[in-house]
Amino acid sequence: MVPVAQVGLIGMTFPLSRRRFVGGMAASGALTALPAYAASVPASGEDARLMALFRETARREDAVDPLGLAYREGRVDAAPFRLLFSDAQLRARREVVRWTRAALAKIDRARLSPPRQISYDIFSRDKREAAMWLQPDMVALTAVRPFTHFGGFHVEFPSLIAQGGPLRYASEADYAANLELLRAFPQVIDNAIARFREGMDSGVVETAMTTRNMVAQIDGVLAEPLATSPLASAVRAFPDAVPEGARQGLVNAFLGAITRDVLPTYRRLRAFLNDEYLPAARQQVGISAMKGGAGLYLKAIESQTTLRLDPDYIHRLGLSEVARIQRGMDGVRQRLGFAGSLREFFDEIRTNPRYHPKTKEEYAKAFADAASAVDAQIPRFFNKVPKTRLVIQPYPAWREQYEAGGSYNQGSPDGRRPGVFFYNTYDLPSRFLTGVVTLYLHEGAPGHHFQISLAQEDESLPDFQRFGGNNAFVEGWALYAETLGYEMGLFEDPMNHWGTLDDEMLRAMRLVVDTGLHAKGWSREQAIEYMLANSGMGRSDATAEVERYIVWPGQALGYKIGALTIQKLRKQAETALGTRFDIRAFHDQVLESGALPLPILEAKIARWIAAPA
Repeated sequence: MVPVAQVGLIGMTFPLSRRRFVGGMAASGALTALPAYAASVPASGEDARLMALFRETARREDAVDPLGLAYREGRVDAAPFRLLFSDAQLRARREVVRWTRAALAKIDRARLSPPRQISYDIFSRDKREAAMWLQPDMVALTAVRPFTHFGGFHVEFPSLIAQGGPLRYASEADYAANLELLRAFPQVIDNAIARFREGMDSGVVETAMTTRNMVAQIDGVLAEPLATSPLASAVRAFPDAVPEGARQGLVNAFLGAITRDVLPTYRRLRAFLNDEYLPAARQQVGISAMKGGAGLYLKAIESQTTLRLDPDYIHRLGLSEVARIQRGMDGVRQRLGFAGSLREFFDEIRTNPRYHPKTKEEYAKAFADAASAVDAQIPRFFNKVPKTRLVIQPYPAWREQYEAGGSYNQGSPDGRRPGVFFYNTYDLPSRFLTGVVTLYLHEGAPGHHFQISLAQEDESLPDFQRFGGNNAFVEGWALYAETLGYEMGLFEDPMNHWGTLDDEMLRAMRLVVDTGLHAKGWSREQAIEYMLANSGMGRSDATAEVERYIVWPGQALGYKIGALTIQKLRKQAETALGTRFDIRAFHDQVLESGALPLPILEAKIARWIAAPA
């Protein structure tokens, strides 16, 4: 999973952005700002006109989306930062999309080179989708729910402002610029509260569950002492470039802004959510129970999968995949020597200490060992590997309770800041040693780390392909990457084999549960019990997963839909090319254009298969 900050195109709940595909979907809104295009190969003719349009669009988007710059370039300007969640930002984004679509209509696609035709197709699709989410009827259903407990801005801000996060703290000027963000934070939250109130007036509100979780998260931020808070981490140590004489002044300024501006704002947000919003929040968790929610769910499915799919079809597909995977699990149960039923083995997996880490140190070593085993196999499957390093570390304690079992934060495009694979040590007895290898394949190598890093390191791509993406490709690739563990020999160990089937089961259950919650009226408890009954996952994980699906309708569908599409394309290529098929060349084709919408990926692979030998 790529984490998301649901700050999106207009501060909408549905994270459609590209910040950490960033993710994301940034930490994970829609179309964020992009830096000026820097290509290693000069363009000419119609290609040059298209690239000029990309540059101008990036410049215009930079002016209305400050957070995109933070994750790519390490800087945020306070003036546009203050406009997050505001009507002014909404109007500005609408104008950027309107101008861009009009300019794109003047480009002759037929005169573009094949790589730039792919760029054109992605760009055109993105802008159509952005325009759709900016329509008044969509804004009325999304902007008024500016964030939730899953990656909301109230959670993102401490990580954003912290030293070691995306923002630069290399000079006194960097400190001065970031200090202004602390001072601007109250305006951003006031904008968000105004949005929440609009939703209260119109009857479009978040769930009570999500609201209670947000209040608990804010309590966690407020309970953290300044001595350890990420909000103040920038002034606990300074780089050499910051003069000694300036340091105490910066300490005083940062701590003053935190105590006078930031913490009172968190308290004000908490009071609003707990005292005003919670009584108005809806009890039913499915989006279809919300005013306008049924139609919104269909839009979310298309956005998250890049395909127009019916919820009933997805539900049936999920049930079929669950049944198939359970047959494989039953075989592994027998290999592990358990004589009882598969349902009984789920309970055995949850309770037998054999399957769980006893200490954080044991869990850390398991991930390090998995990384070594996977890395040794990479040359068999890939021609290209990222220059960006990958580090493995646990979530910070203040974040872990509300996070998934693992996630990935991208490194910097120049490779100087490493990518980070986070794993979760909260409620350690509920974590599984069986899933370590699969989780590393998904979040680390060759999953998110390869796909995201290889794209952003390729300066020949337009920046929206380097830094952009879509959920179905990004998460579909990471789930496909898990399946490579079979060919790598990593699942010959029945413990690891169980783990990968259990993780695949999670993605299959998501098809059932997401559509159950949002199209079939399932309750939170019904969804949790379904997941416990059909897998060996612990209750903490099942609860966190279901609460994520509740606040992010459709996102969980992208994993399995995307992976099944890539697997289908690989099978087509293997059948058509026969002995000419090279798995490394296939992976080049899938990854080298960035994260493609699935219809565009399908067309690209079809052209590759049909190309003369």
